[in-house]
Amino acid sequence: MDGKRVRFSGDTNVGMKRDHNEDSFYLPVNERLAIVADGMGGHASGEVASRLAVDSIVGYFHETEGEQQLTWPFKVDRGHGQNMNRMTTAVKLANQRISEEAERKPECRGMGTTVVSTLFLDDVVIVGHVGDSRLYRVREGAIDQITEDHSLLNDYIRMKRMSEAEIAAFPHKNVIVRALGMKPSIEVDIIVDHHRLGDLYVLCSDGLSGMIADSEIAGLAVEEGDLDKLCDRLIATANENGGIDNITVVCARLEPL
Repeated sequence: MDGKRVRFSGDTNVGMKRDHNEDSFYLPVNERLAIVADGMGGHASGEVASRLAVDSIVGYFHETEGEQQLTWPFKVDRGHGQNMNRMTTAVKLANQRISEEAERKPECRGMGTTVVSTLFLDDVVIVGHVGDSRLYRVREGAIDQITEDHSLLNDYIRMKRMSEAEIAAFPHKNVIVRALGMKPSIEVDIIVDHHRLGDLYVLCSDGLSGMIADSEIAGLAVEEGDLDKLCDRLIATANENGGIDNITVVCARLEPL
């Protein structure tokens, strides 16, 4: 990574309304891989799904470190780079393992999870995404949502123009149309974003993005230079605004060596 390094921080919180936390996240140890997963299914099964997703993706990346094209049992897309194929396969394998666990254990039937997974390479970040957990990029004070929500609300927004008032009043905001565990096979959004020195990437569950406006996330990111404190402030703000869901955030910033 020419002249740059990536600094990571992250945390999770149960929020103000839930009695347990179904989110999971991962911060890198050696590889520059970071993940946020938001489980669903009630009882403990949402937590099982999100943890399976994180563990499966991390395990696959560890197993394929240095491998050329280990994408079995899924077809290789020869038009993509090696690490894009690794990301696609890792997320598909997570989906398969969640589905198999739900088949084996009656108490896990119907469980699922969103996931946003990022791998930072020398000049790009590769993103694997399913569901409505998000990746934002804050660059020179401006915030952009890199991922696109796989939600019923977003489908409605794409199909017809909706006013801010209609979006605010939409009755099914939390309905997800794509998640790991919903079907035996899954379509994974793969995004490649070219990073710059100073860029800040924010991975989060909808417990954060649903409680804080994008502009407020950007404002806090610009205001707070310490990544650990930034994660704390983002979670605290989401709780101050209602904290109706579990809140998970991972921040990754491109810094000079």
